[in-house]
Amino acid sequence: MTRPITLFTGQFADIPLKDLAPMAAEWGYDGLELACWGDHVDVTRAAKDKKYAKTRKEILAKHGLKVHAISNHLAGQLVCDPNDDARSDAFAPKSCRGNAEKKRKWAIQEMKNTAIAAKNIGVNVVNGFTGSPIWHMIYGFPPVSDDMVAAGFKRFAKLWNPILDVYDRCGVRFALEVHPTEIAFDILTAKRALATLKNRKTFGFNFDPSHLHWQMIDPVRFLKTFYNRIYHVHMKDAALTLDGETGILASHLNFGTVGRGWDFRSPGRGEVDFEEIIRTLNAINYKGPLSVEWEDAAMDREFGAAEACEFVRALDFPKSDRVFDEAFGK
Repeated sequence: MTRPITLFTGQFADIPLKDLAPMAAEWGYDGLELACWGDHVDVTRAAKDKKYAKTRKEILAKHGLKVHAISNHLAGQLVCDPNDDARSDAFAPKSCRGNAEKKRKWAIQEMKNTAIAAKNIGVNVVNGFTGSPIWHMIYGFPPVSDDMVAAGFKRFAKLWNPILDVYDRCGVRFALEVHPTEIAFDILTAKRALATLKNRKTFGFNFDPSHLHWQMIDPVRFLKTFYNRIYHVHMKDAALTLDGETGILASHLNFGTVGRGWDFRSPGRGEVDFEEIIRTLNAINYKGPLSVEWEDAAMDREFGAAEACEFVRALDFPKSDRVFDEAFGK
């Protein structure tokens, strides 16, 4: 049996879930990875109201779909971020806007509620972001000391351990999408994040090869390094478009703008080696969903979502239970 193919609804959150579910079924998906914004999952309500939580599955079931994970990237970002400008105001209630610590306090409770909501919905993985108190220090000027970086990881643990305690109690795992602007954005920082949390099992990774690829990090090496911490998988593609003038820092150009040094692509239309990813997922015995996170600024999203489902389904294959030449000796 191959893995279920799901669609992350974050890029479709403007479409009500009752309307998106039949669209996803028509595109060929087996399920949805529900975003905790738009009307797809209200985590505060789902944490308190089990009947409401149950409706998330019921809406999908009407169209033959299942939910294997929910995702709360926006609230998660505010937990560790400095939150000191207007960029993150839209992620929090209006009452929190312009106040860094109000946003943080709300986000911490929201991420705790997300664990309870996941339990009530009946899934055991929450994907998301952590934010980072030190991402703005990524380039070493003005000079950044080792102590400043260490303090950033320590703050990450201080803020996230109490959240993860709730996940433990709910029997739900948190899967960080390793990503620039998060506490872990490559292999070395992912190792350090795990070590900072004393390798608690509740915390693992939502593997997304696109964010690794454009940083020129090998996604397959990431899988092999964290073979026992891959709690969820995003299928997303990217392409480097470096031409001697552009760079991977993207030149303050928005996605889809001519001249960017890299961009996201619909799966199969970029440079990510998905064949080796599938083979490595088989080798590490990953049996969870392959969730399309569809982002391609140059393509119609409905066309792209349908094409991506077909691409991923054709790509996936079950793991062998034997070596191919075993039959020769029988």
